[in-house]
Amino acid sequence: MKNWFSNLMAWGDKRHRAAALQDAGAPATPLVFRGASWSAAALRRFGILLLLTLLSGAEIFAADVAADFSAANELYARGKFADAAAAYEKILQTSGQSASLLFNCGNAEFKAGHLGKAIAAYRQAELLAPRDADIRANLAFVRNQVQGASLHESRWQNWTGSLTLNEGTVLTAGFFWVIFGLLAVRQIKPALVPRLRGVTRLTVVLTLFSGTVLALQAASHFTASVAVVTGAEATARSGPFDDAQSVFTAHDGAELRVLDRHNDWVQAADGSGKTGWLSRKQVAVLPGA
Repeated sequence: MKNWFSNLMAWGDKRHRAAALQDAGAPATPLVFRGASWSAAALRRFGILLLLTLLSGAEIFAADVAADFSAANELYARGKFADAAAAYEKILQTSGQSASLLFNCGNAEFKAGHLGKAIAAYRQAELLAPRDADIRANLAFVRNQVQGASLHESRWQNWTGSLTLNEGTVLTAGFFWVIFGLLAVRQIKPALVPRLRGVTRLTVVLTLFSGTVLALQAASHFTASVAVVTGAEATARSGPFDDAQSVFTAHDGAELRVLDRHNDWVQAADGSGKTGWLSRKQVAVLPGA
């Protein structure tokens, strides 16, 4: 259902662009089973009934989500940015994520003065739509408002992040199947081997390169995390407990590299190399890429 919702929200209202930033379930039919034997006609009728019930439920769900999304957009248009952000967040928690919804949520959080929450929303939107120019522009714009040292992504990370994990997987699999096809042709028609040798070598190189990039991207996504400060300030301490000595203070929107986790604490490093432990209540922990 979440994947279906992501497709539904693709048409979402993306009118709150970078320029705007710079300006500031149906009831189920009861079934009675009276025997262990079903005729083909009865099975067909049951299948049709089940399909109609599912479709009816999906239509009701879609209508509810669309109404909630429109209501959140209306709150934004009326300047009630904190309420709009809360409305977008409620949809995200109950109905799943989409790039458009996260984008609008980020805009509302920024307008409400929440830099960290805006950056967290934009980063999640970028994972779903890494080549969306509006998302990247707004993320860069908000990052420029953050005070103090913050983590910056390298050019390599920006380059490998131009594809989603699914897209990278499909691309690598495509190269693999091209190799398989070329090898099959070489076996079926040996006379073509000399003509296909160069193409085969090039495809092997592309497959290895694509696979390497995919492995690095997956490692960054699943093992490297980023903590985004979501409050006015976050105090990093020498240990994972409230009474530990303060090491440094990170401001709203600062992005820190997560090094370790312990219960409700994360150990993180800022852009200057300082490390400390922060409470999970102070940050949003997101995938690295």
